[in-house]
Amino acid sequence: MRIYKTRSIAADACKKGRVKMNGVDLKPAKTFKVGDVFSVRKGPITYTYKVLQLSENRLGAKLVPDYMQDITAPEQLELLELARLGAKSGLRDRGTGRPTKKDRRDIISFISDDYDEGLDDIE
Repeated sequence: MRIYKTRSIAADACKKGRVKMNGVDLKPAKTFKVGDVFSVRKGPITYTYKVLQLSENRLGAKLVPDYMQDITAPEQLELLELARLGAKSGLRDRGTGRPTKKDRRDIISFISDDYDEGLDDIE
């Protein structure tokens, strides 16, 4: 139901214990019934879903809400938002490549200034 991109990735997640129902790890061949609630751990959060209907085939993304309901706890969604904010707060934007010589000098001077201040107190 479009939780994972492929069936093999979903099977690997089941084998690694990332998919659970009532706290019990699920096997890849587990069949669901209408009303079952299961959880999937992806990254820092655990998503929770409820089965509304069953389908024999893979569905388009627009039809998924008719067959499955996302009942993830708000606390888990806050963790996702905190992870996104934490990634944005780095010194450099992700994917901008290696630091330039000027960036490296700025980083070293920033670190060495704080480091030297601590050493003056010790000596």
